Amino acid sequence: MSAPPPEQGRPTRSGRGPRITTATRAEPHPAVGNAGLTNMRTRIVGTRTGALADFVVAVVRFFALAGAALGRVGARVAAVVTPLGWVLLAIIPAGFGFGYALGWVELVVVGWAGVVLAVIAVLYLIGRSPFKVSLTLAHRRVVVGDPARGAVTLHNPTGRRVLGVTAEIPVGVGLAELAMPSLKPGASFTNEFAIPTLRRGVIPVGPVRTVRADPIGLVRRELIWTESEDLVVHPRTVGVPSTSTGLIRDLEGSPTRDLTSSDVAFHALREYQVGDERRYIHWKSTAKTGTYMVRQFEQTRRSHLVVALSLATSDYATEEEFELAVSVAGSLGVRAIRDGRTVSVVVSTVTPEFAKRKTYAVRSLATHVPTRLLDDLAVVEAASAALGIRDVGRIAADDNVGISVAFLVCGSLVTPGELRAASHSFPIDVAVVAIVCDPDAVPGFRRVAELSVLTIGYLEDLRIALARSAAVA
Repeated sequence: MSAPPPEQGRPTRSGRGPRITTATRAEPHPAVGNAGLTNMRTRIVGTRTGALADFVVAVVRFFALAGAALGRVGARVAAVVTPLGWVLLAIIPAGFGFGYALGWVELVVVGWAGVVLAVIAVLYLIGRSPFKVSLTLAHRRVVVGDPARGAVTLHNPTGRRVLGVTAEIPVGVGLAELAMPSLKPGASFTNEFAIPTLRRGVIPVGPVRTVRADPIGLVRRELIWTESEDLVVHPRTVGVPSTSTGLIRDLEGSPTRDLTSSDVAFHALREYQVGDERRYIHWKSTAKTGTYMVRQFEQTRRSHLVVALSLATSDYATEEEFELAVSVAGSLGVRAIRDGRTVSVVVSTVTPEFAKRKTYAVRSLATHVPTRLLDDLAVVEAASAALGIRDVGRIAADDNVGISVAFLVCGSLVTPGELRAASHSFPIDVAVVAIVCDPDAVPGFRRVAELSVLTIGYLEDLRIALARSAAVA
């Protein structure tokens, strides 16, 4: 076999390589001028050059920069001047104009009085307070209904006394106003405020801002001192007994009806087949029968719980039902996580407003720690475009493998037929439990074929209903 030819440009083993002559082709010089150029200058004067074109471009640039500067100034002025201040600015030229034109001394006096008030108002805006401001929250996460507080601390690091100010703190859609007193050199003052936690969600708190304003209210200048903080309000949960989430019969490592060639739960002996592992040969039975016999096992599984929560407004009669359903899903998920079980908590996906087709999918929530699950549940909202419990159950059954227990959490408007259809989506060996949240109904437990239906009116009913269903199972 002949050796491959040496690469061009590299010397051969003998030290001599092919002589390569590279022909140098002269590249054309780029065109001089602005041919093919498209920018602001060419849009103004085209390809023209000369003193007149440069003058026109300079004038346009000047007015563009001046317009941008005036726009910034106008935006700042508009943010400072109050509606009353704009009224005064309109009265001043009107008073001077009509007063001097008509000879009305009273209008001239009104104009000058307006000038004096405007000057005094502007003096109140000059300077910046030298103090330091900090915002702290007592807790980053609270349960709905629990008290929550924040604090604003004002510190004077200077060697002179600073005047008192009014601090404003946006709290969700509301506003907290705190009066901060005058401070002597090196002093600090902390003022606390309450944060309403009547509903779960994420409440933005801050930023802290102080207001400098004149006594009349012509101008108002806001100074931002801190960043905003988020307070996460978790749904209320209730403690569920450990065995209830597995319905007792689905304990960790329980054998199933599925047979396998390797596991820990012995089932029976059978004849050896090609592909069986030799370590599972039962030699005593083999000696008695004269045929190779191997052990057969029942496959054990690890408990996998699925909690499916419907976000469809059509499944709930009131907002109270939906909030109860969110708390139920949180209680079941937190108990399973703390027990070390494999758990999946899924909620409906909301179809976008302008989508052509309905989105058939579910969204999985974080389940590695209870806090993250409750964080996700704090921001779920019911929507008319969300999937109902029937579709949520079907998709959850398709997306999760090895399910042992499935909880379907919904409201009182779901029909028994929809619950049966959702339960039929799961394999026959999966225990399906539907939890219907209805504050107006009497708590109860009933079975519809292989489906267990729990009706609860309060969150505390969940513990009793699960214990009852576990006893029946």
